[in-house]
Amino acid sequence: MESDLRSIGELARDSGLGVSALRFYDGADVLTPAWVDPQTGYRWYAPGQLADARLLCRLRRVGLPLAGIREVLGAAPGDGTAHRVLDAHLRRLEDGLADARRELSLIRALIDQRENPVTTAPATYGFTVPAHELAAALAAVRFAVGSDPEVPMLSGVLFDLDGGLLRLVATDRYRMALAELPVPSTTPPASPASPPVPGSSAAAIVPTALVDAVRALLGSGAEEAELTLGGGRFGVSTGGHRIEGATLDHDYPDYRSLVRLDPVHRVGLPAAELRGAVESGDTRSLPSGPHGAACEVTVLALDGDGRLTVAADGTEPAAGDVRVAVNRDFLLDALQAGGPEQLVLEIGGPIAPLAIRTAGRDGTFSILMPIRVPELA
Repeated sequence: MESDLRSIGELARDSGLGVSALRFYDGADVLTPAWVDPQTGYRWYAPGQLADARLLCRLRRVGLPLAGIREVLGAAPGDGTAHRVLDAHLRRLEDGLADARRELSLIRALIDQRENPVTTAPATYGFTVPAHELAAALAAVRFAVGSDPEVPMLSGVLFDLDGGLLRLVATDRYRMALAELPVPSTTPPASPASPPVPGSSAAAIVPTALVDAVRALLGSGAEEAELTLGGGRFGVSTGGHRIEGATLDHDYPDYRSLVRLDPVHRVGLPAAELRGAVESGDTRSLPSGPHGAACEVTVLALDGDGRLTVAADGTEPAAGDVRVAVNRDFLLDALQAGGPEQLVLEIGGPIAPLAIRTAGRDGTFSILMPIRVPELA
């Protein structure tokens, strides 16, 4: 038998993978040997496994995670799975490169300020957006703002300007909400600020009190809102009135990697239907709230037919069911912020974040951290 097989050393030499890597992938059930000598434990591989080993080696070089490698090697020929996995990984790499460029731009600005503290001033940007869109974006994220004095950088809404896009972000570490607004490359009339241009970036944490004051101002019914952002200040003018204040002098945590989700399941349903099911459905009390406080937990169940329900307490998952447990109050907050429209829920499993999107508004969504429930793990 051994004459037709490659030893683990021979496969390592011919594929570019190390012996230790081959042992690891055997243990991970990614590339298992065709035969293991029962006496010595030595691994032997079939001739056809060389192609898989060489493919695996290249997948490692591009940094594909283990789960993705397993999907590619296990994909049926011609079903498109392997290409979808590679396309998703390429998007992650491109997003990561864009993040690195953005951070390097900010680092260069900090270096310039450090080397020329008198002559270099932080840029201030000015732009105009529809007032109702800004109000809707603030309403979509306000519920997730943190209030823990030990993490003051979360006590506000992050306004993250990236060229022609403005992202609003709020999180208290247990949930996160994001909203996006397109930003025109124009400056408000009589504004000394610069218009945002491709490649320009600025970020500021607007404190909760100032956010709430802006929301009240936007309720006046004006059509447009003029924003200024930068230099430690944030201001909004609309309907002949203006509110301005200092931003928080903290660095906001990097949120971008947390919102690049790879959901396994997507299910759409009316917001009112889900809200009613959550309000009337079973819950259980678990010590999973802020600082370990007890909270009411809702378990969402997705069956094999794609039907989403609130699981009854004490029921066992059926074969093919996917369940995820989340803080009930946080879920209701996210549903309220999402509005009355059709929702799309993205479920990755019991230990993956739950994403709640409003259909047709991909850039505006909420993420809830899952709560570990022993029978779901």
